[in-house]
Order: sequence, then C-alpha cells, then structure tokens
Amino acid sequence: MKILIAHNRYGTFSGEEYAVETIARLLESRGHFVSMHVKSSAELSGSIRKRIGAGLSGIYSFRARAEMARKLDECRFDIVQLQNVFPLLSPSILGPVKRAGIPIVMRCPNYRLFCPIGLHMYRGAVCERCLGRGGECWCVLKNCCKSVPKSLGYAVRNAAARLSGVFRRHVTLFLVASHFQKQRFVAGGIEEDRIEVIHNTDMMVDRDSPEVAKQGDMVSFVGRLSEEKGIYEMVKVAEMLPRYPFGIAGDASTMNGWVVDAPSNVRFFGFISGAELSRFYEQTRILVCPSLCYEGFPNVLVRAMAAGKAIICSRVGGLPEIIEHGVTGLMVEPGNRKELAAGIEYLWNNPEICREMGRNARNKALSRYSPDRLYERLMACYRKAIYLQRNGASDFGAS
Repeated sequence: MKILIAHNRYGTFSGEEYAVETIARLLESRGHFVSMHVKSSAELSGSIRKRIGAGLSGIYSFRARAEMARKLDECRFDIVQLQNVFPLLSPSILGPVKRAGIPIVMRCPNYRLFCPIGLHMYRGAVCERCLGRGGECWCVLKNCCKSVPKSLGYAVRNAAARLSGVFRRHVTLFLVASHFQKQRFVAGGIEEDRIEVIHNTDMMVDRDSPEVAKQGDMVSFVGRLSEEKGIYEMVKVAEMLPRYPFGIAGDASTMNGWVVDAPSNVRFFGFISGAELSRFYEQTRILVCPSLCYEGFPNVLVRAMAAGKAIICSRVGGLPEIIEHGVTGLMVEPGNRKELAAGIEYLWNNPEICREMGRNARNKALSRYSPDRLYERLMACYRKAIYLQRNGASDFGAS
C-alpha cells in the first residue's frame, strides 16, 4: 500500500510528532511505501511577516494546494493520512486529494477541529464554550492564547473551516485515541460511523522488550511542561512531599521562573530521548500524569506501562480508559493536589502494591497497546476508508 502522511509540525517537538514518526516507521517496517509531506511551524519564529502569512494560510493557501497537487502527481497513493494541517499545510490541501479520488484518513490527537487551541480548557479548567455555531468568538473574548492577535487568528481559521465544512466534506474517516474523544467528536457534529478509535503505541512495546527489574527511586513526569499537562500541580505536590525525589523530563524553557523556584527535591532533566529517556524510566518508581485538560492518549503512558511502572493520572478525558484504578495505577481528580500527594505516598510506602500495579500495566501494554495491535487497527481503518471512497460514501456534503 502507498501512503502519504501529511503533518504540520509544531514549533517544538511534541507527542504528536513522535506519534507521526512511530506510525511511519511501523508502516515501513511492514513493507508499505510511505511518503512524508511535512511543514514546520518552527519556520515562523521571529518573523512577523511570516506569521501573518501563516495566519492567512491557516484559512486557505493556493501555494499549499499547488504543492499537494504536485505531490499527488508524483505517485498514485492509496491513502492520504493527515494530522495537524494548521497553519502552513492549510485545509486547502484537502481539495486536490478529494479530486484525485484518494480517501483521506485524519488522525485527531486533540480537539482542534472544534476548539481553536485544541484543548477545551480555560484557566486550568475544562471549557467547551467553543462547541457549536459561532463558538470560536470565545477564543477571542477569553483570549485563550494569551495574545489577542493569536487568539483572533486561531478563532478565524477555525470559523472558516467550520463554515466551509472542509473537514466534514473531505475527510473520509476520523481517527481518535479514545472512546471519550469519539463522544466529543460526535458532540462536535461528526457522524459516529466515520470515527474510529485507535490507541497509541510505542515501538519499544513488544514481547522482547525487557521488563525493568529495578523499581526506581523517583516520582516522575514526562512530557510538555505546560499548564494543561498539570506541571504546576506536579511541582506544588513535590513541595508538599519534601522527603520524596521528583524527576521532570521535558523542555523547561517555557516554565519561566518555576524552575528556579521549584523545591530542592525536584530535578529537571530537560528534553531527553533515546537511551537517556530509557534510563529515566528505569529510575522511575511512579509515573504521574496530572493533566487538567481532556487528554486523548499520552504516549508516555504506554512507554511507562511497558516498563512495568505504576501510574497515577487525572480522572479526565480518555485517561480512565487507559489506567484502571487499583489495578494498573491510581486515578485522582484533576487539580486535587492533596489527593495526588496521598496517592504518591500510598504507592511509595507500599512497594509490593506498586510493583504489582506495574506488572499489570506492562501486561496491558503488551496485549492492547503493542505495535501489532496498532498496525491491525490502522489497516482495518484504511480498508474501511477505501471502501467508503469506492462506494461513493465519501460525498458527505450531500446530506
């Protein structure tokens, strides 16, 4: 099968980039031809002119459309898989694909089709004001991006996409990471039978990967150090538990003075990957995912589960589908620092329970979140998309 993967990278490396790379490597390892059509928002750094151009491109771009048309002329693809298209790829790339008669599968790890910032969050709490007709105005009124021009730009491009119906008309199948996320997409106006749930994986998750024998001596956080991920909750809980060592892996440059003000029992490792990240997981006893927003399926959970680590995460979004309370870890209310601190103390002071939860987590990762399972689900979705395209069911604007 010949697959074109189109994705607009963010300014800094994120879980979305990792997921795109994982899918591409997985498909290639199974003998498929994969071509990448990638842009990066890092190109916009420091240039006002480029940012204005990107804002317009997020609505419509003749250049992006022409580039996609040329790409399709180079090869007859069986599937085009999209991820993020804002701002440089532009929704305008969907038109040439539709005219070429190629089914479009769109992987949606967040809620950007309905919420301009993609998080359904405002001031540390869940917010769904943007759902529904004209909801984009809330992004400007509440200044969700903490920059009026940026909030306005995000709102306008989302409104343009909604009013034109470009995603609903052109995308054959939407892929989401959890059943919770599927429910939110249905609430946003996408037909249920056009949404498929595909869990994330990590290429390290396989039967041959060794279970980490050492339980570790650190309470860990891995990921983007931002408000919605609960990083400030993590630091505050570390302050409440001065006897416990905390490790935080992620780019700390966005945390301003929080790194300097963090308690002495917190160690910042910075952005790490590869063997260094593997060693970080080995040092981990408990992985914490204290997210405040609607999470889909954080990649870090799969990696930690495969390593045999107990996990504590917020009872929000799709996370309760991944972590079973009392079996593979503990669930706490988002933003409840006392409950999170109590959960950490409980698992730390009951090492056998912590170890048993880690074993259960590993078994679940190997059986449900392996590369083999992801590949099977991807192929099933591709076949469904091709069937829908061939049978005329892709003309969704007709209803």
